[in-house]
Amino acid sequence: MGKPNREYKSSMFKDLFSNVTAALELYNALTSSHFTVDDGLFFTTLENALFMDWLNDISFMIGDKLVVLIEHQSSINENMPLRALIYIARVYEKIIDKRAIYRSTLLTIPTPEFYVLYNGAKDYPDEVTLRLSDAFGRVDIPDVGLPALDLTVRVLNVNKGHNKEILEKCETLRDYATFIGQVRERQQSGLELEAAITAAIDICVAKGILVEYLENNGSEVRNMLFTEFNIEEAREVWFEEGMEKGKAEGKAEGKAEGKEEVARSLFANGVPLDIITKSTGLPAERVRALVN
Repeated sequence: MGKPNREYKSSMFKDLFSNVTAALELYNALTSSHFTVDDGLFFTTLENALFMDWLNDISFMIGDKLVVLIEHQSSINENMPLRALIYIARVYEKIIDKRAIYRSTLLTIPTPEFYVLYNGAKDYPDEVTLRLSDAFGRVDIPDVGLPALDLTVRVLNVNKGHNKEILEKCETLRDYATFIGQVRERQQSGLELEAAITAAIDICVAKGILVEYLENNGSEVRNMLFTEFNIEEAREVWFEEGMEKGKAEGKAEGKAEGKEEVARSLFANGVPLDIITKSTGLPAERVRALVN
């Protein structure tokens, strides 16, 4: 698999929603809001940001809100709150007057919101909330109470049959989910990825789904999805290789080093903590210590 071109349009999702009308439609659907173009929306997306090779963020301001939309994810990474924390700090650096933070009067800043849209092939609930505080080694600090810092990410399943109300309110998201579903169905029927994407494009155009977009950007869509789906497959290979390597090393040494190597490898490739602990048998505390 060739190395993806990160200067190229990074994903079909980002391409679809990087305009004001589509972003407004999506945000209103996610929050049952009624913002219009008159409320003003401008993008604050960071280019080539940290972790950008694993996810492609769309962030924008509207009213007093600062929304970080962490595009579609085919597999959920439980470190998303930590990654979102790093990302939002960089966005604030971009939009806030650095001199203003030294003034004695309170500086009002946009309220952040974080979303992940899940469209993977595995079963997943309609909605899950990920919290930064779940990663803290200790939260029961005497005389403090709740963690001094927290951040929540709403993970929403946008596959067919999930979150119907949101999909009904946002035609672009519904059509995008339908298109991705068609690609997966064609793959399951036995087509190679490239052929599955081509077939999905033809089917959706025939059904009136994303017609203008697909007709005008067919070749780019093929390139973007081919890269995305291959990265998804690569993650699965990394997982399998990591497990095999760990088993071999663990067997050879008769110690825990093999499992620890697996844990590091899986974490580095975005595998959630609970899966790492189940796969390696290591306690969650040990895994956290290893990756830190």
